[in-house]
Amino acid sequence: MAQYEASASRYEQMQYRRCGRSGIQLPLLSLGLWHNFGDKSDLRESRNILRTAFDNGITHFDLANNYGPPYGAAERNFGSIFKEDFKNYRDELIISTKAGWDMWPGPYGNFGSRKYLIASLDQSLQRMGLDYVDIFYHHRPDPDTPLEETMGALDQIVRQGKALYVGISQYSAEDTQKAAAILKEMKTPFLIHQPRYSMLDRWVEGGLLDTLAAEGLGSIVFSPLEQGLLTDKYLKGIPEDSRAAKEGTYLNKEQISDELINKVQQLNEIAKNREQSLAQMAIVWLLKDERVTSVLVGVSKVSQLENNINGLEKLDFTEAELKAIESILA
Repeated sequence: MAQYEASASRYEQMQYRRCGRSGIQLPLLSLGLWHNFGDKSDLRESRNILRTAFDNGITHFDLANNYGPPYGAAERNFGSIFKEDFKNYRDELIISTKAGWDMWPGPYGNFGSRKYLIASLDQSLQRMGLDYVDIFYHHRPDPDTPLEETMGALDQIVRQGKALYVGISQYSAEDTQKAAAILKEMKTPFLIHQPRYSMLDRWVEGGLLDTLAAEGLGSIVFSPLEQGLLTDKYLKGIPEDSRAAKEGTYLNKEQISDELINKVQQLNEIAKNREQSLAQMAIVWLLKDERVTSVLVGVSKVSQLENNINGLEKLDFTEAELKAIESILA
């Protein structure tokens, strides 16, 4: 593959939002490397996806220790692509990783202990060939480790120069408030929360977004297309090549009722009237709320990423559209 040179017009292609009350701005779309950068993926396509993202002003690449498969593969593959293509652009990029889910055997390879978080980030930096990440997240709440220990580990990571900012993922509004108080006392640069959020999964509206605004935190939301449900893939039922048709995925057939398919079909009609795909509308619907800093998208093809980017051309909704969407989702 030819030597990569980023598009000179890359910053003209994207809009950015300030992340809470910080100095950081994030692109409206960020690229997640969850499923499609493992050893079973076409790494040539993975590389083209990263190049296309950056050429269109997507400056944020989001990883985690156990992204793959197998665990660690996404970081390792990203590291080799980074070395070839993006090393000269390091200061233009926000690169994040996380720890909190199962990573290695035994009691020190999961959840939120100081030992696990610090060891995990050391491994992540080695796999990616980086001196530091821009954001390091605790990936999920730990019911057994004291919050002070987990937040203390995040503070230590910043003081060691291994991360510039810290974040949390999937914490409740109450636990986010507690974490923010601890980190504020330690003067740790707490930047962002990464919750799951889509038209079909709206738990963040039950207080979390209000808490983030009050604490001056940004948000970057994942699973905006509900594992593909909010695309044209399921309009006629469950296709054979879909995630829902495969065993061992995060979406199963039992979740997909006739009622749900009917809702998706109605939403698709609104999207068509807006001259958007359903996926495009589902993404920009999340961005109608300024408390959502960025939407994290995961793609397996360059064409999917381009489709998501093109959807940003129409961010506004009419009152009638919003009411019609609410009546369908209700």
